[in-house]
Amino acid sequence: MKNIILRGLKQGLNVSWTLGKIVFPITIAVTILQYTPILPWFIKLVSPIMALIGLPGEAAMPLVLGNALNLYAGIGAIVSFDFTVKEVFILAIMLSFSHNLFIESAVASRVGVSWWLISGIRIILALFAAFMVNLLWNGGGEPAQYGFIASASIELTSWREIFLHGLKTATIAVLQLSMVIFPLMLIMQFLRDLGWMKLLSKAFTPCTRLLGMKENTSFTLVTGLSIGLAFGAGVMIQAVKEDGVSKKDMILALIFLVTCHAVVEDTVIFIPLGIPVWPLLVIRLTTAIVLTMIVAFVWKRLDERRRREVTYEH
Repeated sequence: MKNIILRGLKQGLNVSWTLGKIVFPITIAVTILQYTPILPWFIKLVSPIMALIGLPGEAAMPLVLGNALNLYAGIGAIVSFDFTVKEVFILAIMLSFSHNLFIESAVASRVGVSWWLISGIRIILALFAAFMVNLLWNGGGEPAQYGFIASASIELTSWREIFLHGLKTATIAVLQLSMVIFPLMLIMQFLRDLGWMKLLSKAFTPCTRLLGMKENTSFTLVTGLSIGLAFGAGVMIQAVKEDGVSKKDMILALIFLVTCHAVVEDTVIFIPLGIPVWPLLVIRLTTAIVLTMIVAFVWKRLDERRRREVTYEH
């Protein structure tokens, strides 16, 4: 038990360090940029486009950073601005679908799935979800409260004050995210070391059948759901070799996972931003299930049609 806790704490420290190296400098940089002509010019340029999905021009910064890098980079940019709860929720749902595009889509290509297909699905889902949330949600107009981070406007009169403000904001952001990451890593370590992850995979077998996949895909799905595409890449690639997962099942698994991977971690880390996270979780899970089932259904019908055509020819 002691060793499990120590490994979990070590993993939490490693993840927090990795997270901090991204969030900390980005938060400082974005905070400083707000007081230069560069960021206001960029915001003005993209504002008309962002308005179509209910976001101000400033929201382009976390979207660009989150898609090019990861969720932590996007969060580092979010806490540097004053957004409303609705705007933060829209950013959260978009980044949940389409963060870390380059690395995670490269993972998809390693198992024989088109990079463009996976990236296209994620971007379309992000834009569609943002459009629907903006259209259907009339509330959320109050200022978002980023935990201990003050969201009120602060008058800063010197570059030293600007830098210190960015330093304070970045430090608090990293500490708050670490407070979420540490218990999460402990739970994950217990699940792995006590063998519960394999039990979860076995219990998940009926779900894989429901989604149109064979039973040997269950471990891949549990891995992707728990630790994500990027971290679970090795496990997923190995599953193709050792578990005999077919290309069809891997494509279906990836369609599900690019929509809903690392579902616990990617949802929990938004808690410090002061938004309702349960709707975020439900939207991701529902979208993943419905989309995968539709693709599986269409694929099955196309396979049946091809088999009938071959039988008819003979």
